[in-house]
Amino acid sequence: MEQRLADLIARVEELESRQAFQEDTIAQLNDVIAAQDADIRALKARLRELGDKYQDLSFELQGDKGTDEKPPHY
Repeated sequence: MEQRLADLIARVEELESRQAFQEDTIAQLNDVIAAQDADIRALKARLRELGDKYQDLSFELQGDKGTDEKPPHY
C-alpha cells in the first residue's frame, strides 16, 4: 500500500514538473509570436509607405512624359 502511494506521489510530481515546463514553453512561444506580430505590422506599414511612394513616383513620371514631348504636329 505504501509503495502504491509512493508511486502515485511520484507520478503527480512528474506531471507537475511537466506542466511547469509546458507553461514556460507556452510563455516563451507567446513572446515570440508577439514579437513576430509587431514585426509583421511594421513591415506592412513600411510596405504600404513604399507602395504609396511608388505610385506617386509613377504618376510623376507619367506626368513629366506628357510635358516634355512635342505635340504631334511639329
